Parts: sequence; C-alpha cells; structure tokens
Amino acid sequence: MMLTIVTYHYVRDLPRTRFPEIRGLATGRFEGQLDYLTKHYTFCHPDEVLAAVRGETVLPPNGCLLTFDDGLCDHYTTVFPRLEERGIPAVFFPAARPIRERTMLEVHMIHFVLASVPDPRRLVAETLNLVDQHRATHALPDRATLFRVCGAANRFDTLEVSFLKRLLQRELPALVRRDICRVLFQRHVTADLTSFAAELYMDLAQLRCLARNGMAIGGHGDVHDWLELLGPSEQREEIRQTLSLLESVAGQRPANWIMGYPYGSYSKVTLDLLREAGCAVGLTSETGLVSDLVRPLELRRLDTNDLPFAADAPVSEWTNRARGTVEVGAGQAG
Repeated sequence: MMLTIVTYHYVRDLPRTRFPEIRGLATGRFEGQLDYLTKHYTFCHPDEVLAAVRGETVLPPNGCLLTFDDGLCDHYTTVFPRLEERGIPAVFFPAARPIRERTMLEVHMIHFVLASVPDPRRLVAETLNLVDQHRATHALPDRATLFRVCGAANRFDTLEVSFLKRLLQRELPALVRRDICRVLFQRHVTADLTSFAAELYMDLAQLRCLARNGMAIGGHGDVHDWLELLGPSEQREEIRQTLSLLESVAGQRPANWIMGYPYGSYSKVTLDLLREAGCAVGLTSETGLVSDLVRPLELRRLDTNDLPFAADAPVSEWTNRARGTVEVGAGQAG
C-alpha cells in the first residue's frame, strides 16, 4: 500500500476576503487540486483507514486521505460543498476551545496579524518591544538569544515570518506569548475577538452537519498547543477536552478516533495517553507518504502545496512515489 494524506488549513476566495494576504489556498486552486487528486488517486474514507489499522481491510495501492485542520469556517462554507458534490470523504480536526467558548487561538491571531501588516520587519521590531515590557516579571532570553533560537527560514516562510511564528507560538512563556498575541491582534486586526472567532471557526451544529453527511471529525487538542512541551497532566487535559468535543459531536464517547497533532507536535507521553483514550490513528506534520501502518499514531502527511493544482498538471514526484514509479524505502516514505 501507499497512502497519501494531504493537509489543508485556510481554503477561501482569497481576493474577495477582508484578508487577501492570509496564507491560504484560493478556492479555484482547491478545486483544481481536487481534479488532480481525482485523476491520480483513490480517495479513502477515514473509517477505511481505521479499519486497515485494525487489520480488517486493505487500503487501495494509491489511496488518498484529505484532512482539514483547525476547525475553520472555511471548511464548512467552501470545502464541504465541493467535497459533497464530488463524493469525496475527509476528516476535519477542530481545536476544542474555539468551538466551546468562541475564543481566538494564538496561532490564528498571529496569522491574521501577519496578513494585516505589510512589513514583517516592522512587526518583528514591535514584537520585541512588547517582549521587553515583560522582562521585569519574567526571566526572558536577550534579543540575541531569541534571534539565534528562532531565526531560521523554512520552506513556507521568510526569516522574519518564521522568527515571529516560532517566538509567539513556542519559545516565549505561555502567559507572555498569549498577552503579546492579544495586543498585536487588537492593534492590527480588531478589538472584538469574540465576534472574529465566531466568524472564523465552525460551531457545534456545523460539525454535526459534517458528521451526518459522512465526514469524520477528529481531535486537534483544546488550545492548539505544542503537546511535546506540556507535562503529562496538561496533555491529559488537552485530550480530555478533545474527547469532550468529539462526544458532543457524535452523541457518544468515541472508541476509535483520529488525532491530528497541533503543529505536528507530540511525545512518547502523548502517544501513551492517546492509546489509553482510544485513539487509533495520529497524523503528524512530517512530510512524506505512508507505506505501512506499523506506527499508526505517527503517520506522515503532505501539505496541499506539495501537489499540483490542476488535473492536466505534470504528475508530481509525490504522485510517482505513491504509484511506485520512484523508488523509496520501507515504512513511511519521505
């Protein structure tokens, strides 16, 4: 077998939105990618993947599973109608707290601040000034250390954007980064976080609608935190809130479910706690294909940008690997 799992986040008609600079996938490109995937792959329902993990079925040799992270309203208004029209199954991973409390997650505050400030260098300077305001009450690294730890570009972000994301998503103490994210969001986006959250995230009724119509709802933690950085009790609470949301959607406690790790972050403790909680499949953010299900809680995914956006596009290397026309090693193919 060779399973291709594709990850999506924002999917919207970008030029006609209030935030055209958000790092998302335009609706037309999403439709084009569905055309490409339909042409070259066999779509798998999440239940088929779960059954394959249990040894009850065999996945097709060139299977594809679509996954949508963060519980964004885009997934209900833009994604769901297009999947339903084509008969394509998928799994959706909402974080629990925005559904429960209609509150903004820091990860998305950062995205919309970046989409609202044209010059990321200006934003770096502003953010560091806010960091300095917390030095009297927190033992924080100096600026040189912060740049050394956080200053590395990646395949999706410039140096400045990558620095801001790592600083505000991971490296600063939780209370500090939450305060700074809130200040930046209120300065550059809106002071009304509750209304913005209500527009950005799906609600419980929409999640139930997805489930009634054959889509799967998986876990994505409570507040979209780096699970590997949390202690066992904190991780246990993240999983408890995850299960509470899944139970609210399904009407019963799930016995066999899928977890999408926020930021792809997890640890051995995470895996042990998930097994105890009945989680059967876990999806990481490590880039690659799945060639076996030996480690079902550590399956790799591709980002939407790793695959073409039109049916007539040249066949990608990842597609050739999935077909077996490019040689890869055993296990999870990178």
